[in-house]
Formats: sequence, structure tokens, C-alpha cells
Amino acid sequence: MARLSLAIGVLTGAALLSSLPAPAASPAPNGATTYARCAACHTATGKGVPGAYPPLGADFRKMAAKPAGRRYLALAVIKGLNGPLTVEGKTYRGVMPAQAGLDDAAIAGVLNHVGTAIATSGPPLRAFTAAEVAATRASGSNLTGADVVKLHVQAGGG
Repeated sequence: MARLSLAIGVLTGAALLSSLPAPAASPAPNGATTYARCAACHTATGKGVPGAYPPLGADFRKMAAKPAGRRYLALAVIKGLNGPLTVEGKTYRGVMPAQAGLDDAAIAGVLNHVGTAIATSGPPLRAFTAAEVAATRASGSNLTGADVVKLHVQAGGG
């Protein structure tokens, strides 16, 4: 009898749990809020600082339209950049630190913010996803910021 009561209790509890609504998924990180940390160097408008920090809108959408460019953009945030980088014909020698504190969803969010609010010309932006950023993170796990700089030209930047 005790086993029967226990079994009924377990089934009743399971039925109650299954009738509850699923927990709400965590909202996607706000790319504009995350971008505030980028704005310290690249400015709120993404125009950068001449000679120090490159503008973000110049070739962003062009690069985001190609797989190599998307990989580069995500790795620039994940791994940072270390070495000379040419954007709009100007060379920048600043160092961008890796944004190690950002998870894949936050990186996708900030890239989507840049691609819609800052880089407004060029091909339409296909949104970055957390899964895409995770795959890029895994594929670039052995790269350094200096390695990522070398990917810029290969990815269509310049």
C-alpha cells in the first residue's frame, strides 16, 4: 500500500510539474548596452579615433556578408587584435583587448548592434547567432590577436 501511495504521489507531482509553463528563456543580451564597453575606444557612433582606433562602419557589412568576414568579426571580439590594421586606407596600430568576459550571445548581440545601428550601408546584415559565435570561438581557439589581424585582409577588410 505504501508503494502504491508513493507511486501515485510521484505521478501526481510529475503531472503538476508538466502542467506548469516552461521557464522563460533568458532574453538575448542587449547589443547596444554591451556596445557601451566598445564605445570607450570606438566612440558611441563607431567612428573611432583617428590614428588610434578604427571606425567600425567602413567595411563591416561587406565583411559580414561573407563567411571569412563573419569569422574575422567574431574573432576580433573574442581574441582581440594585436598589430597594424588598415581601414579606409589608414593604418591603426592600437591594440584591442580580447573581450573574454562576453559570452557567445553577448558577442552576437554586439555584432548585430554594430551591423544595424552603426554600419548602415552595404549589403543587408544577416544576424549573427550565439551558435555561430560559439562555432567561431571553437575554430579559433588556438589563435592570438596577432593571428586575427592577419585575417582582416583575407576577410575582405581594408
